[in-house]
Amino acid sequence: MNERVSEPVSLRVSAEQAEADIADVLFAEVADLDGQADLRDQGMDSVRVMELVERWRSAGVENLDYPALAEDQRLTRWLAVLAELQSPTDGADVPTG
Repeated sequence: MNERVSEPVSLRVSAEQAEADIADVLFAEVADLDGQADLRDQGMDSVRVMELVERWRSAGVENLDYPALAEDQRLTRWLAVLAELQSPTDGADVPTG
C-alpha cells in the first residue's frame, strides 16, 4: 500500500505551485509572469481569481478568500498571502480586509 507522507503545513500550496497555477489560468509560461506588475495587466480577471481561490482552497488553504487576492494583485503579494495563510498559526493573525 502506498502511503503518502503529508507535506508540512507551509507547503500545501508552494510558491512554485502557485506560480504554475497562475500561469495556467493566464495561458502563459511561469517565466513570462512579472512578479511586481499587477496581474490584471497580465490578463487576470475576477473569474480567474475565483478559479485560483477555489483551486487553492481545495489544496488545503481553507482561509483564502477573494478579497485577500483582489486587494493587491501582484504575484509577489499573492505568494506572501499564501505563505501567511499557511503559517503554523494558519492565518489567524492576518487581517481580512
